[in-house]
Amino acid sequence: MTICLVAGARPNFMKIAPLLETLKTHPDTFHPFFIHTGQHYDAVMSRVFFEDLGLPEPDVYLGVGSAGHAVQTARIMTAFEPVVEERNPALVVVAGDVNSTIACGLVAAKCGVPLAHIEAGLRSRDRRMPEEINRILTDQLSELLFTTSREAGDNLRAEGVAASHIHFTGNLMIESLIRHRSRFEQSTVVRRSSLENGAYALVTLHRPSNVDDSAMLYAFARALARISRSLPVVFPVHPRTANRIEALGLGSAFGEVRLCEPCGYIDFMALQMNAAFVITDSGGIQEETTYFGVPCLTVRGSTERPVTVSEGTNILVGADPEALVRESEKILAGDVKQGTVPELWDSGVSGRIAQVLRQWRGTGG
Repeated sequence: MTICLVAGARPNFMKIAPLLETLKTHPDTFHPFFIHTGQHYDAVMSRVFFEDLGLPEPDVYLGVGSAGHAVQTARIMTAFEPVVEERNPALVVVAGDVNSTIACGLVAAKCGVPLAHIEAGLRSRDRRMPEEINRILTDQLSELLFTTSREAGDNLRAEGVAASHIHFTGNLMIESLIRHRSRFEQSTVVRRSSLENGAYALVTLHRPSNVDDSAMLYAFARALARISRSLPVVFPVHPRTANRIEALGLGSAFGEVRLCEPCGYIDFMALQMNAAFVITDSGGIQEETTYFGVPCLTVRGSTERPVTVSEGTNILVGADPEALVRESEKILAGDVKQGTVPELWDSGVSGRIAQVLRQWRGTGG
């Protein structure tokens, strides 16, 4: 069975890598080929993750680059359609909620190729987020929906998706984490950065709602500066955020916060697992910190990964710099939220997905 696996951005690579490796161990059953849309064009945000995850060179690189949502989605669609027509896959597999996910899903649907969605059923209930629209539409187009939590399946059934199409297989991103954990432990990034384990905070911010508004970005910069008076705060700055900080001249507003270049996967995960706490607006980091047992303060009013709040270490502080400071102070005072690792966040996720694909193929899917 020829299977097209699509990745376009950092979180996709971590979900595709273990599945691609597992499918390649069954050459009599699966013939996977790997498409990189090039949605992330920055070398650190893309190339380094290939190297760290051991991903092979993509079979096809679309090289669409950065653009607004409509333009980028259109570029991906027009570049991906000829690939589908030429390769004629039995299945297209997309992951997550980026523009590559919905763009390639639409092409597959219009070309009559069945679609599988990894990380299906996640819902924030906030349709102002472009990712929420991508998630909803991709799930409606998909024939195979692989979920990371039971509540994701509940969401899909509530939206009318047939139960037979929903498969609770677990969290592929956590499988990637487990596969590489020994390398995180060997990383020297904490020592190289003159930090001590458990004695610094790690920050990532990139969502438009947090960084596009100059007043909001300034307020968060000042909040981080206040936190940095109590412990070192390390902020590997996403290219989008770096551009906003420079354009608005806000560098000095961060005070003693250590603004630095983005890290590769191995070093960034080492920084995560050894932090006192993490401040983020990323979806995947909410899951990774939950697995590591590291407190996470999410600068959003909602999350599509509520299991990280109900079972994990995640706390939503909203778009509220004062709440961020208060929750940080609680952690520093020893009031730390304890969490557990959710069900099926383990090393067997890609194997379970492969088994579903075998059964689907056997039934003439």
